[in-house]
Amino acid sequence: MGLGLSAIRLDSTLNLVIVVVLALLAIVAVPFFWERWRRKLLGRSSTILVAVVLIVVSTGMGGNMIGGFFPTVGALFGTGVYSGENVNAVAGENGSDLDKLRDAGAMRAKEGKGSVVHMTVSGKRTGLTRDVTVYFPPQYYDPAYRSLKFPVIEWIPNYPSGPEVVTGPYELPAKLDAAIAKHVLPPTLVIIPDPTGKPKIGHDTECIDEVNGTANDTYLTADIRDWAIEKLGANPQRKAWTMAGWSSGGYCAMNLVTRHPQWYGQAASVSGYYKASVDAETENLFKGRQDIVDANTVSLNLQKHPSPVDILAIAGEKESFESFSIDQIQSAVRAPATFSSWRIPDAGHNMNTFKAQVPDVLAWIGARTVAPCAPQDKKIVSNGGVTPWPLPNTGAKGALVDVVE
Repeated sequence: MGLGLSAIRLDSTLNLVIVVVLALLAIVAVPFFWERWRRKLLGRSSTILVAVVLIVVSTGMGGNMIGGFFPTVGALFGTGVYSGENVNAVAGENGSDLDKLRDAGAMRAKEGKGSVVHMTVSGKRTGLTRDVTVYFPPQYYDPAYRSLKFPVIEWIPNYPSGPEVVTGPYELPAKLDAAIAKHVLPPTLVIIPDPTGKPKIGHDTECIDEVNGTANDTYLTADIRDWAIEKLGANPQRKAWTMAGWSSGGYCAMNLVTRHPQWYGQAASVSGYYKASVDAETENLFKGRQDIVDANTVSLNLQKHPSPVDILAIAGEKESFESFSIDQIQSAVRAPATFSSWRIPDAGHNMNTFKAQVPDVLAWIGARTVAPCAPQDKKIVSNGGVTPWPLPNTGAKGALVDVVE
């Protein structure tokens, strides 16, 4: 069933046109058959039901294409099969067999293309297991780079999407290939974790360690970072680590970087916001704890706990809350943090706004991150001397309170 659902595209213009045409035909059919079936209650009810369903489906598909949430029906229902779409290989849990994929990666590298590999990763601190997709730059398979440590971009998908939206509708791998080839971005590992888990609908976590709930923050920061350093050969220096994302992923990037400046140097957000979005899709994350709300508000983090992080926030002129968020963050920034922002003329909260900004976002990151380098002397601290600020205890299993490295 999973394979069948994953074959039905929700991001196809042709499929949308077909559904819209069927919806129009169904609407026309209602008055056409109304008199003919005046004594057939089931017939009348069926035509109305079919018309309503097709209208809802076509509207949903249109909104999905604008927002770029789910590429297939399998992604919508979380069958798990979708996660391997638009990837070059699927590895074992925690990347246990990545070495077996090196030859195939080297072949792609000869064409100047990186390799996209999907796997599941289990967090040592939280015990959570989620889908993770990794982009390996072409140089990762070059013998000359074999002993070097690579910088990392942790790219957080927008709710309610998973890694498949980044490798599919975002078209990020091709943009990464281009940026690295032009030397705008150094050869960089890009880790795309699932911030939500399953089920997705009605399960918006906002990347937060929930009060007495799931430790999403800890998984996305401590767990993923430790795993990448140990398994992928990622550079442990904080300036080698960037978080980025669009919409909720943009909020997650800014929030997590300002919460954990000892581990991350940069955050890039397109259409993100300054505090957690709480609506019908959001779980009860805070359970009345104002201290946890405050600890996950970007502007307050920057104001109360200044740290040497660089933040980029982008919003369209038609995005009122996202533009307001830029103003809130701008007024809260304190040295040694730096804040850059720009607004896109006549742009709204949609996939086209985001995709148009990706090359500039990669260039901004490339100007601030570090190039692949030899392993550091063990005496050099990976956190660059940045001390984390004490985090309030949420009671979530494995959640970070105050970890110093």
